[in-house]
Amino acid sequence: MKLFLKGERCFKPSCGIEKRNFPPGQHGRDRRAKIIGYGLQLREKQKVKRIYGVLENQFRSYFERAVRQKGVTGENLLAQLERRLDNVLVRLGFATTHAQARQFVRHGHVVVNGKKVNIPSYQVSIGDEIGVKEKMKKNVQVVNALELVGGRGTPHWLELSSENVSGKVLSLPKREDINLPIQERMIVELYSK
Repeated sequence: MKLFLKGERCFKPSCGIEKRNFPPGQHGRDRRAKIIGYGLQLREKQKVKRIYGVLENQFRSYFERAVRQKGVTGENLLAQLERRLDNVLVRLGFATTHAQARQFVRHGHVVVNGKKVNIPSYQVSIGDEIGVKEKMKKNVQVVNALELVGGRGTPHWLELSSENVSGKVLSLPKREDINLPIQERMIVELYSK
């Protein structure tokens, strides 16, 4: 499955994953083990971890926080992951990958409400204004990323101002705003064992 991580940026029909969705080798097509139960749940958790670029301990703490919140646990988990500062930069289009967004934040190029924030896991809240420093507004990587976001679009819970290279959090993300192929129910089942 394409997770659109680094190196998986092929959008053409000639993409390797599109052409051959099976392991390489003489017996790759024939010898496919059927994954059931725990294996499916584990794969789903690993997929979400890799999409958001989160390590195991961080992911576990996000899940424990989601359990304590009111509402559906799976949706709370995804909302927390979506509200991470590095993810918001990707959704706004200031960076093309989560790794690039983490680097921008770590190097101090990102400001939230006019103050420098260098923690990628910072949770944004309603009304926060996210932008990049002046010297980064003309950076080649930021300009290229903003060009790519035109076709992709921004989620409804964020507002993008391309001229100022800034964005604003309008509301908290809901499940329908997250259009990733994620089955959060399986992650909840895995951790509930």
